Amino acid sequence: MRTAFDFSPLFRSTVGFDRVFDLLDNASRVSSVDNWPPYDIIKTGEDTYRVTLAVAGFSENELSVTQERNLLVVSGEKAANENTQYLHRGIAGRSFQRRFELADHVRVVGANLTNGLLTVELKREIPEAMKPRRIDIKSDISLPQAEPKAETVQIESGAKAA
Repeated sequence: MRTAFDFSPLFRSTVGFDRVFDLLDNASRVSSVDNWPPYDIIKTGEDTYRVTLAVAGFSENELSVTQERNLLVVSGEKAANENTQYLHRGIAGRSFQRRFELADHVRVVGANLTNGLLTVELKREIPEAMKPRRIDIKSDISLPQAEPKAETVQIESGAKAA
């Protein structure tokens, strides 16, 4: 059962969040969930993350880790060995491609393959211009004063008010 959310009320009070609403809408449309290879996403610090994929049987040259604008793509492709005759094949060796949406300013720091686990280290690096900064408030500055307009009021002498 799919539940569609209406984000239109949020458009009235937000600016620049179109991508977030698109991501939420696309996430609700995922029809088939492929659960291979299994993976973990771990928050290792304030701005650091780790994605670990179980890729037993794959070597470094059979795996590919690519970062696009806001997307991490991990793929693997086994070289076909025509001469091997399996009596039972329980270790999955099929090709795969796993995609992870990345937030703005998240970049891949490195990748490591150890004991059949591919670990991808991620770090969020917010540009200095986007970080909050404190603005000093000064009270000693005398602002230029606006000069009052000279109103020309002419009072006639000797005139009596009615």
